[in-house]
Amino acid sequence: MQADAADKEEILRYYRQIREDDPDRSCPLAAMTAMVQFVENNKMETISEFHHRIELCSKVLIEAESKHSSIDCAYKLFRRYITLTNMHEVDFERSRQNMIQLGHSWVNKMANARQTIAKLAEPFITNNTILLTHSYSRVVMEVFRKAVEKGRSFKVFVCESQPDKSGLRTAKELREMGVDCTVILDSAVGYIMESVVMVVVGAENLLKNGGIFNKIGTLSIAIAAKKYHRPLYVFAESLKYMEYFPLNQDSIPSDLKFKKADVEEAEEDGLMEDEHPLIDYTPPKYINRLISDIGVLPSHAIGDEMMSVYH
Repeated sequence: MQADAADKEEILRYYRQIREDDPDRSCPLAAMTAMVQFVENNKMETISEFHHRIELCSKVLIEAESKHSSIDCAYKLFRRYITLTNMHEVDFERSRQNMIQLGHSWVNKMANARQTIAKLAEPFITNNTILLTHSYSRVVMEVFRKAVEKGRSFKVFVCESQPDKSGLRTAKELREMGVDCTVILDSAVGYIMESVVMVVVGAENLLKNGGIFNKIGTLSIAIAAKKYHRPLYVFAESLKYMEYFPLNQDSIPSDLKFKKADVEEAEEDGLMEDEHPLIDYTPPKYINRLISDIGVLPSHAIGDEMMSVYH
């Protein structure tokens, strides 16, 4: 349909402009900001039209990004939040305006999530603390930045984080902040663990059972931390919450674990054995605390907390 094609072009235009104007804004938050703009700028007559058009937009945004699971999770929470109390209105235009208002409120709240987490994390990073971190996380970097602003002096060991060496970006930004940091090989985690006080990581997804999906290698770090009795803290925004309950590594959906192009190619030849997974699953038993914008929680409590907010 011509109207659908126009909607696709419009939502992508909003999304790309937001990413260009604010590169530090996460993909899921940029996507939901674009969604609010779309609803605000398009007249809709019925509930069914509203659902059709925002579902179409969500699919376009999910397809546009390699980290599509985070956009999918954010969209489900966003949709639930803005429609929670407004579908009983007789006048749909009034409902639409209410949803726009709620949408702006939700986006603004999520835009401040990193600052909220950094404030909640203040007691965890004290002077002379030695930490280990993995990969690159905007939330974790905000926590470190806030600690530096508070005058805290600490040292960070950063895993190189193969295959994309994302840990090098973390190390670069830490050094720019004036933080003492050392990049280590991923294989050196067991060697260095006895020297650190705690482990801090971000998350690609927060899971219903309290576990996380995160950059490949997180599970190995978590196992080593448990062995050496070092606490593992996860810093992540609640918009990354996924209503999923994995049992093991094989439970991770292939479209989350591998590059989209690799999955499509594997569907043709039926082989995934040669592909390098991008994420792994860390069960809740390895996580001491989850620090999110909804509070400091034992990991198993995340599902209940999210239910209280969105149901």
